[in-house]
Amino acid sequence: MDLPTFSDVQSAADRLSGIANRTPVMTSRTLNELVGCEVFLKCENFQRVGAFKFRGAYNTISRLSEDERRRGVITHSSGNHAQAVALVAKLLGIHAVIVMPDNAPAIKRAATAGYRAEIIDYDPEQITREELSARIMKERNLVMIHPYNHPHIIAGQGTAALELIEDVGTLDTILAPCGGGGLMSGTALSAKALYPSCKTIGVEPELVAKATKTLRTGEIHSVHNPPTIADGIRAPSFGEYTFGVIMKHVDDMIMVSEDAIKEAVRFLIHRMKLVVEPSGALGVAALLSGRVRPSGKTGVILSGGNIDGAAITELLSRH
Repeated sequence: MDLPTFSDVQSAADRLSGIANRTPVMTSRTLNELVGCEVFLKCENFQRVGAFKFRGAYNTISRLSEDERRRGVITHSSGNHAQAVALVAKLLGIHAVIVMPDNAPAIKRAATAGYRAEIIDYDPEQITREELSARIMKERNLVMIHPYNHPHIIAGQGTAALELIEDVGTLDTILAPCGGGGLMSGTALSAKALYPSCKTIGVEPELVAKATKTLRTGEIHSVHNPPTIADGIRAPSFGEYTFGVIMKHVDDMIMVSEDAIKEAVRFLIHRMKLVVEPSGALGVAALLSGRVRPSGKTGVILSGGNIDGAAITELLSRH
């Protein structure tokens, strides 16, 4: 098995040029003062479909052969990857089948349907998304576009950190959310290739904890449907590709509480006027809660902004 490399990220950047949004990098004097360092936020909430997932989906699907495109694609996702695959498939004229949990956020489900994908619901208490999508893939001869465990997916996600570093220069630390590990893997590939001394840190909810346990033990740990507000981080475990890259290039994993995640979402809305979903706010949560105390220049990937209006209202009203 050949792990993806930084050259794959550079190839993905070329493929995404003019297709993906080059998202802005934003700063906050208040945030800098609160955490004691310079913080640069890569705003993937302004990416197409409102999340970094468009990068990996386009880099992967656009490389399919004509035969594979005719067969159609399938994936499983609670939202952001679902939207990304649906949009890319629409852009390229490919039929997409999306296996989604019946409790997926309404805003993500509506967007996926709006891109004309075929949605297949499932009850996560009755069957895993991996089992169901594998069965449908075999029955209908579809091409699997895995949410994170694929070299082209990882390389595409790594272009966010590549752009961040191109825009701000040397980074001492970079933080990224970590679910299945696609974004974290790509982020680490870019950061370590450009600045080997840059400390790469993944952030996950305490209610998930699988990434932290995996990095600590060197063995893949799994979790089933964790009850975290950060719905984009519910992947059951790393895949072989993300595990390999993370064990090789990631320095640390940090866990944050549900309250810290909510406070980060509120801070970004109130102080920076940025709508960021709970999964996307994990890096800021780690900084504001003091779970990580970096010095120097710190990059943070805000991975997405797809949060229901009702969820925002509840978060703000309970503050």
